[in-house]
Amino acid sequence: MSRVEIRPELLRWALDRAGLAPRDLARRFPKFDLWERGEQRPTLKQVEEFAKATHAPIGFFFLAAPPVEAVPIPDFRTIADERLRRPSPDLLDTVYLCQQRQHWYRDFCRSVGDAPCPFVGSVRVSDDIVATAATIRSALDFDLDERRAMPTWTDALRRFIEQADAVGVMVMCSGVVQNNNRRRLDPEEFRGFALSDELAPLVFINGADTKAAQMFTLAHELAHIWLGQSAVSDAQALRIPDHQVERWCNRVAAELLVPLDVVRAEHRRSARLRDEVSRLGKRFKVSSLVVLRRIHDAGGLTREAFWQAYKEEVDRLRAIPRTSGGDFYLTIGARVSKRFARALVVSTLEGQTSFTEAFRLLGLKKMTTFHDLGSSLGVGV
Repeated sequence: MSRVEIRPELLRWALDRAGLAPRDLARRFPKFDLWERGEQRPTLKQVEEFAKATHAPIGFFFLAAPPVEAVPIPDFRTIADERLRRPSPDLLDTVYLCQQRQHWYRDFCRSVGDAPCPFVGSVRVSDDIVATAATIRSALDFDLDERRAMPTWTDALRRFIEQADAVGVMVMCSGVVQNNNRRRLDPEEFRGFALSDELAPLVFINGADTKAAQMFTLAHELAHIWLGQSAVSDAQALRIPDHQVERWCNRVAAELLVPLDVVRAEHRRSARLRDEVSRLGKRFKVSSLVVLRRIHDAGGLTREAFWQAYKEEVDRLRAIPRTSGGDFYLTIGARVSKRFARALVVSTLEGQTSFTEAFRLLGLKKMTTFHDLGSSLGVGV
């Protein structure tokens, strides 16, 4: 039986990286204490299983010291105004996978002669907020009256994603890593990210968040795409980030979804605030917290009244039993972007991409699932 030398600090690093304690894996690895103390060496197969359990690349276990990992794009997430120092394996694996998908789609676009998306990098943080939001709204054909008529936030989110897809942005919305329902993404760690590219712009939305929150995340990440800047974000309308780009993207997102002139025209100052927040939330299909912020921005609430109402609303929301937001509709096409999935299926059926590569990028294991996906996208055999 072949045993391998693994530094104990690398075993502890893998557990800490995955947010686990030794007791969490005690049943699967009963001799972990012996490994950690250096009294026994694990077999190669055991190391492979341990790497799988902790979602760590197996090669890392043979390094001289634990690696320092960072998100491979600008990271603007903060909690309590402090930059997050260690990304989870779930976030890292999601970013890496989306980068691989983007790389494939970029090559695909080049092979078929697609033109670059003219809006990528077309604005600057010095540009006017209202004018920029109007430009994005026009490009997406984002109609506020159409959104008002939609019965649910799910319908509004689906339409918003379709509009981004139509202009060339791949929007991937998932609450799990790949298609692994045991690896749920945490909205408290990140709500989304943007991977800017002239041929293959990509936005990822954490589908475990609420639908209303996903609306704001998509708007925020689209602002990043228009800037031509990649970033991972914790997009929240009420947060005033230290970073100039994040502040600008938040303001553009709020104006895109809830234009200030419309709020001024439609806000009923004589109505009870709670009722008004609910009404405007349904009207714009955004969260109650975004509505409160925009009423304040429009001059409908003093700073003191706004923060008091905000605290009361946060308390109310926290008292509501939390359920998983899940994906807005549980299909592979939604998780990987219909634009991306359609191109990949076509390329594979034409023999340009191997089935092995397609299955890896889509997270599939069965040929029947692949054909079902093609049929649902209108490109099946």
